[in-house]
Amino acid sequence: MELILAKDVSHTRLDQFLNNNPDVDKSLITDKGYVVQIDEQIEGCFILDSMEDGVHWLKKLHVTSRAAQGLPVIIEAILTIAKENHATCVYVHSQQPLVDILLESLQFRPQKGEEHSNIPVKSNGSWWTYEVS
Repeated sequence: MELILAKDVSHTRLDQFLNNNPDVDKSLITDKGYVVQIDEQIEGCFILDSMEDGVHWLKKLHVTSRAAQGLPVIIEAILTIAKENHATCVYVHSQQPLVDILLESLQFRPQKGEEHSNIPVKSNGSWWTYEVS
């Protein structure tokens, strides 16, 4: 598995992935995103957006069914990238109970009643944070 900046992937390969996954915003992924490559195939993408003073927001994590079993490893790799980018905290918004269980198992902490000034409030789902050390 490799995590590669989307802008470093050929347009043909990225377009092929995006055509099969139309809910992913091409401009956002191309500008700020990474792709997850497994056996030379793009099997996922995500955006790790730097907000301010070491705060990062893991946005739009999308993986194919082939890559789903490796989700814990993918999230650990994303946290490594966050650490390399000098993040102190990573926010994640989850709208699925299974993702909540995964985040809790990876030592993310649920956020109740806390709002970050640069992250939009969403009424459904749960916010989680991970303190990068």
